[in-house]
Amino acid sequence: MKNFRRTLKNVLRYPWTLAASAACAILVAFFWAANIGTVYPIIEIVFGGDGGQTLQTWVDKEITSKEESIASLRNDITSAQARLATANEADRATIEWEIGSLNESVVKLEETLADRKWLRPYIYDYMPNDAFRTVVAILLLVLLGTILKNVFIVCDAILVDRLTNLAAMEVRKRFFRRTLRMELASFGENRSSELMTRFTVDMDSLHGGIQTILGRAVREPLKMIACFAGAAYVCWQLLAVSLLVAPVLGYLMSRLAQSLKRANRRAMEEITRLYSILGETFQNIKIVKAFTSERQERQRFHQNSKQIYKRAMKIARYDSLIHPLSEMIGISAISLCILSGAYLVLNKETHLFGIRMSSEPLSWAQLVLFYAFLVGATDPARKLSDVFNRLQRAVAASDRIYGMLDREPKICNIHKPQRLPRHHRDLVLKNVSFHYQPEQQVLDGVNLRIQFGESIAIVGPNGCGKSTLANLLPRFYDPVSGSIEVDGLDLRNVRLRDLRGQIGVVTQESLMFDDTVLNNIRYGSPHATREEVIQAAVQAHAHRFIEQRLEHGYETVVGQGGGKLSGGQRQRIALARAILRNPSILILDEATSQVDIESEHLIHKALENFIRNRTTILITHRLATLDLADRIVVMQAGMVMDFGTHQELMGRCELYQRLYQIQFREVA
Repeated sequence: MKNFRRTLKNVLRYPWTLAASAACAILVAFFWAANIGTVYPIIEIVFGGDGGQTLQTWVDKEITSKEESIASLRNDITSAQARLATANEADRATIEWEIGSLNESVVKLEETLADRKWLRPYIYDYMPNDAFRTVVAILLLVLLGTILKNVFIVCDAILVDRLTNLAAMEVRKRFFRRTLRMELASFGENRSSELMTRFTVDMDSLHGGIQTILGRAVREPLKMIACFAGAAYVCWQLLAVSLLVAPVLGYLMSRLAQSLKRANRRAMEEITRLYSILGETFQNIKIVKAFTSERQERQRFHQNSKQIYKRAMKIARYDSLIHPLSEMIGISAISLCILSGAYLVLNKETHLFGIRMSSEPLSWAQLVLFYAFLVGATDPARKLSDVFNRLQRAVAASDRIYGMLDREPKICNIHKPQRLPRHHRDLVLKNVSFHYQPEQQVLDGVNLRIQFGESIAIVGPNGCGKSTLANLLPRFYDPVSGSIEVDGLDLRNVRLRDLRGQIGVVTQESLMFDDTVLNNIRYGSPHATREEVIQAAVQAHAHRFIEQRLEHGYETVVGQGGGKLSGGQRQRIALARAILRNPSILILDEATSQVDIESEHLIHKALENFIRNRTTILITHRLATLDLADRIVVMQAGMVMDFGTHQELMGRCELYQRLYQIQFREVA
């Protein structure tokens, strides 16, 4: 519940809307109770007496009756005081209690008398002096109250929806912002399917919970309070008797709430698993079909759907108990109240089990009004039981959302980062070691100095740490030990935006966004003009195919992941994107490993000019790419085995010779 309250705090950012919503809810509750309150004048006033009476007659009789009752009670008090003066010590306590009780009754009758006297001039001035027309007037007031109540319900619903959407939008934005700040490793630990579940299913549940707590969970209790206030005005002692069973209901509902919260959390975990299965299946659909694994995937989906069904049925069983429990407790309370009230009215008693319940015997009209208020409180109680599961689902969702929202990124800026000028001197790795898991060392004591403007190719067998080394430079990860310096500044001491703003990355996958070619090239350089984008495409040898082969040229939408483009086209657009950024450090991670010979030739032709006057890291196993390198670094098992020119390494490095021969045979 703590995390759900954190979500509700967002609502406080809109105080005027919240105040207007609260005012509407209070007015709805007022008119709800006021309409029920008309039961009393219809029974007591209109149908009371012989052939009915007017409000004027009723108020005059009430005032006379109360004055006579007060006078009679004062006489009883005088008599009791006289008896007290001559009473012995044993009887004095009883007589003093009797006098106190009589004084209390006088006070209550005087309050009622004052109310009637205040009301009399308004009745004489504004109400008809006829029984039937009085009924008409009361019913018109009920109709007007109902109309006003519904107007305020509509206004409250609109205001609640506004607050709900604003609060949910704020949480969604914060969650997305925090997710983007997280280090690259967290996206491996928390798969995209899990994040998608948080953004969709959990957010929808949270939205529903906010809407419920600001809507029904505020409006319905206010209606109940208004009805209880009306019942307490009639006889608060009788109301206290009827609520004796409320603690039992509270205990049972709290136990049920805990069970519902657990069941909802487990159901959400199963839905996360479902998203994972769907994502994997659709993403790898070619593999599924190629290996005729449709039956296997159907079975996997069936098992997960079965688990979701079981969780849903468990929630349904808990949910089904809410209404019967609340109804049973409610009927018990009303039954207790009917028995107590009937005893008082039928026997014209003012005491129940020796406890004073009223200053004078209750009338049938008062008892019916009391019951009407209790019945009026049952409808809001029923509606509250209907939203109970929704609130518990929102509480479970908020725990899952804030569990991820409260994470702190491991890769972040220090308190006062140093300013990083444009790279101009060198890039130095000092005794760098790194691992993803402590038992699996990926880099082990790497030392390397790269001068500004130098092109370095990193080669080695698969799994030797080439890509990991490249990922340390933009601080996707930090070294476990050692340091990386740019122009003498440790990467951990400079601002991430300054560092990454100077780095261009072209990876093996070259993923595109489902947007136009223009916007994909401009991604990362949003202020670039169209002319600058075209110039970058020309440098990347992409302009010709964009203009001649794509239907709408630069305005062609490339599809999800660039699915409408070939691998070579995607690579050249990715290179144009890096060129437009004009980085001082360029990282090419197997950038030509999945393209055809023609595309590779064009990309190399573009790189020959572009890598001048910038530091370039080439991770490759392609012979043609080595021609772009000033030096070649040979890695094995996370360590630098040797580095130098191609001729130097061919003369002294056996590992490089084997790699070269293997690649040479593949090319041949």
